[in-house]
Parts: sequence; structure tokens; C-alpha cells
Amino acid sequence: MSDDKMDLYLKQGMYGPYETLPEERNFFLGTIRERVLVALTTGQVRQNSVYSIVKEKMQARKNGKLLLNGKIDYSALSKYVKLANDERIEFSIISDLDRSTKIGLVYTADYAVEEEEIYVKDDVFQRSGIIEK
Repeated sequence: MSDDKMDLYLKQGMYGPYETLPEERNFFLGTIRERVLVALTTGQVRQNSVYSIVKEKMQARKNGKLLLNGKIDYSALSKYVKLANDERIEFSIISDLDRSTKIGLVYTADYAVEEEEIYVKDDVFQRSGIIEK
């Protein structure tokens, strides 16, 4: 084993597995921007109704995964959990984030999709103060 590989092996043993783009992963609930199909802010997730674009993306790409911010009350998340179940989409409630994020929901692929526009830019989004990443 080369010195570089040994060093990496020891560091992973001490600090955990190496993770690319940790800040971006924290912001997008564990995934990276290039895989995101649609993202909602915490405020948007708290709205009374489901955003139709989320349902549309789920129906168009059945092999995606829904990631929900576990710091949001389940009563606000439940409509998206029900949608995921109805559409037979895998979902996870992410509650072990290192830092807080303004993202409340991400529908993601397990490969790079490079969607140009991932945010729903309504009044609730504008109030969130998110600067495009």
C-alpha cells in the first residue's frame, strides 16, 4: 500500500469516510446540487398544499428519492410522505445535519442530472433569502 493510500486509510479510520462537498451535502439534505431535480425551502414545505412541481417530478422520474428536513414538524412533512407513498417513491427524513439549512425538501436522482432550475421561486422562496447555489 502506498503512503498516500495508507494516509487516507488512517484518516478515514480516525475521522470517518471521506465525503465530497460536505457543505453542499449539508445544504441539500445529504445530496449534491448536480443530482437535485427540485428543492423547496422550509417555508414552502410548511405551506398547506403540496407543490405540484414535486408531484410532476416524481411522476416523471420514479427512480428518484425524496429527502425531507427532519427539523420541520412532521405535520408539515406528512403530505409529502403521503405523496411519496402514493407514487411509490423512496423517501428519507434527514435529521442528522451538521448545520441548519433553509432547504426543507429535495427530490433527487442518484446520478448527475444538472437541472438548470431547481427552486420554485414564489413569494415564500423570495422571503427565505436563499442565494442560488
